[in-house]
Amino acid sequence: MKRPSFLPFASAALAGLLASGCASQAASKSADWPEWRGPGRTDRSPDQGLLKAWPAGGPKLNWLFKDAGLGYAGYSVVSDRLYTMGLRGDQELLLAVDTKTGTEVWHAAAGPKYPNGWGDGPRMTPTVHDGHVYALGGQGLLICANAKDGKIVWQKSLVTDLGGKLQSWGYTESPLIVGDKVVVTPGGSKGTLAALNRKTGEVVWQSGELTDEAQYSSPILITHGGKQQIVQLVTKRVFGADPETGKVLWQAEFPGRVAVIPTPIYHDGIVYVTAGYGVGCKAVKLAADGKSAETLYENNKVMKNHHGGVVLVDGHLYGHSDGYGWVCQDLATGKEVWVHKGFGKGATHYADGMLYCVDEKSGDVVLAEASPKGWSEKGRFRLDPLSTQRNKQGGIWPHPVVVGGKLYLRDQEFLFCFDVKGK
Repeated sequence: MKRPSFLPFASAALAGLLASGCASQAASKSADWPEWRGPGRTDRSPDQGLLKAWPAGGPKLNWLFKDAGLGYAGYSVVSDRLYTMGLRGDQELLLAVDTKTGTEVWHAAAGPKYPNGWGDGPRMTPTVHDGHVYALGGQGLLICANAKDGKIVWQKSLVTDLGGKLQSWGYTESPLIVGDKVVVTPGGSKGTLAALNRKTGEVVWQSGELTDEAQYSSPILITHGGKQQIVQLVTKRVFGADPETGKVLWQAEFPGRVAVIPTPIYHDGIVYVTAGYGVGCKAVKLAADGKSAETLYENNKVMKNHHGGVVLVDGHLYGHSDGYGWVCQDLATGKEVWVHKGFGKGATHYADGMLYCVDEKSGDVVLAEASPKGWSEKGRFRLDPLSTQRNKQGGIWPHPVVVGGKLYLRDQEFLFCFDVKGK
């Protein structure tokens, strides 16, 4: 039986030409996107001064890299390097690509292929920190590589070393850096969460209080009540854990089924989670001490996000809801603000007041205002070429990313870079 798929630049305005020059500099200032959903894992780009409308045919294509390998992996960007993953033959790889030229700099082995009926290949986004890149292959091999040359520093198996269990689509989460630790979700009898020394790979702790199997969501690090905690979502619960010890601080039931994928969202004491397959969304309010959570709403069907992600902007959530359309939802109440049915299901990203949305079937890319007033489209184009190697059951699933004035998109082996800087 087939299984279903799963910093703004600031400057003092002077006058006339100088002010114009500063605005141009703001748009082109280099920025970093070092992990899944960027700094803070909010999927909000630090860029300012971007195009507010696209010309006919879309923004200018800077380059097209045609050998990123198969899979649905995302990308991180640090300095002039983009890091992603891909499958070539039977080998999953971590790749570094020059963001100026679109040429490969190096690649490193990240484990054997994890076969998948919806398309082989890795599905995570590498995490870049302090000159190293952390990446997780579909079979659960976690590697730490030197960002400069790709040399492997250490590696650890989430299955054989941490007692994890492979799920239907393999491991897909993006490792989280917390101080001197890298946090992952092996799942299983030894503990759902685990923290390893990021320099050596030695296990620091594993949260044996919870033994839920891993799902496909990536954890986030929040600060609540002046203290940090890790928040993660698995099939039947969302929970917070102490980053120093792995001790569970709070947990709340969640009615996940089949596959739980989207990353949790935190804002002003509220933790918000959503999933597809008819599940919907839930929000809880953390107590002042961060050790308990009160349900604000649950079994809410306004947002049933499969894996395209949800972004929070000024108290409103934007994303695609299965069987419904593109939705704007009020975070505090869970109520629908608006729904738009004129664009296909897919992933979204936020930058400089705008949503960047991708139709996972057609390859259409839309620029729309992030506004509670309604869907307002400001440009559209179609990715070209589209991969002929993509599994027929798969889609264009990698999320868009805007950083340094560039829009990055991917369809399997094709990695695109577009210029979206304003003038």
